[in-house]
This record gives sequence, structure tokens and C-alpha cells, in this order.
Amino acid sequence: MVEHAIVFVFGSIVGSFLNVCIHRLPRGESIVHPPSRCPGCAKAIPWYDNIPIASFLLLGGRCRFCKARIRVRYLIVELATAALFVALYAFFGLSVKFFVSLVLTGLLIVATFVDFEHEEIPDEVSLGGLGLGLAAAVAFPQFMNETSRVMALMRSITGAAVGGVSIYAMGLVGKALFRKKLERLPEKEAMGLGDVKLMAMIGSFLGWEEALLVFFVAPFFGAMVGVVSKLKTGREIIPYGPYLSLAALIALLWGDAMLRLLFFRFW
Repeated sequence: MVEHAIVFVFGSIVGSFLNVCIHRLPRGESIVHPPSRCPGCAKAIPWYDNIPIASFLLLGGRCRFCKARIRVRYLIVELATAALFVALYAFFGLSVKFFVSLVLTGLLIVATFVDFEHEEIPDEVSLGGLGLGLAAAVAFPQFMNETSRVMALMRSITGAAVGGVSIYAMGLVGKALFRKKLERLPEKEAMGLGDVKLMAMIGSFLGWEEALLVFFVAPFFGAMVGVVSKLKTGREIIPYGPYLSLAALIALLWGDAMLRLLFFRFW
């Protein structure tokens, strides 16, 4: 239990940093300078008001100085990151797979919340994450279930290609099927290039088999939310990055078991 508590605290600290990325990356701001400031009064946030989870609760979700509300998203990200880190530790223990999975999970959390808020996915996350996925395959081939660095890199490249091409093809099919509807919408596209790059990043970490698993699992979540969104707001286009990210986390934790089950049942 002690080690789980340590991982939880570490995850909440990482979540606090991810909040900085979520706020600043879409605005083209540095994620390291200047120190955190209140968006309401622009005063620097002292360290004792910057303690993950605890500070939000102790301050009642408001700035100490101007009493402006702190977005609840900050608390959600810190709690979600901490909980996911504990789940990864429970699955993988203190291993290479655990540490590489932390990197992927952090990237997916940033992509999810930026896409929800801005309907875009920063290249720093998708393309930067793609580079990290390829580098992780070379540095830690066991993460890709390989012993050879060359084979691990090829597996990562193949995963990136399959992931990106699959979602790009899905966008082309969607555009052909719903061309008239899309012409009435400002987006004009069934699938954004940000989603293509995000899927390539996911594939570079997970390999082509689990990239395909993500491709087929994500629409279930997207469709459910899309139906609700259509009924409540009439909106027909929703950010897709969050559902790719959720499907990627499922594939990361249970992908091997799901693929074994599919193989056993159908082959």
C-alpha cells in the first residue's frame, strides 16, 4: 500500500504539470516559464497554493488573492493522472513497461483535455509523442515485446503507419459518405489531421495489432457521446481525440488479453 500511495502522489505531481501543458500549449506559450499565475489577477501562485489536489480543496476552488474560480479541470486532471499511474503500477509493477506507459498516458491526457477544450491536438503532443514512441522502441525493445532493437523499431514504425493510415482512411470514407452534411459545417472534414497524427503516435507505442484494436474500439465511445451530443445540442461533429485516447488506454492495459481472446475465438 505504501508504494501505491507514493505512485499516487507522484501521479498527482505529474498531473499538475500536465495541467500547465493543457493550458499553455494551445496558446503557444512556454511550459517552463513563467511560473504558474492566476489567470484572473495574474499574481504568481505561491508553492503552498500549488500542492496537487490538496491546494484546490483547501482553497475551495478559488484563488487566494482575487477569489476567482479555479477551473475544476485542474482537480480532475490531477486525480485522473494519479489514479491511472496507480493502475499502471498495479498492472506492470516497477518495470520498463510501467515507465514507458507513464509517458504514453501523460501524452494521452494532454491530448484529451486540449481536444475537449480547443478541438485541436498540439503537434508537440502527437508528433513529439511519435518521436518518443520510436525512441522508446529503440531504447527499450522489451516494451514492444521484442529482444532486437531493430525489430522493435520496425514494429513501432509499422504501428505508427497502420495507426495513421487507418484513421486517415476512415476520414476519407466519412467525407465521401457525408459530403453534403460536411459542406454545411465549418469543419468540412469528417476526421481532422490532428486525429491522424495522434493515432500514429499511439501506434508507435503500441504496435500495429493494438493500433488496429484502438481503431475498432474508439468508435464505440465516440458514437455513444455523439448520439448524446446530437440529441442535446444538435451538434454532429465531436472531438475524436479523447475516444482514441480512452481506447489506447484500454489497449495498453488489456490489449494483449483482448487480442489473445480474438485469436482463440476466430482462428
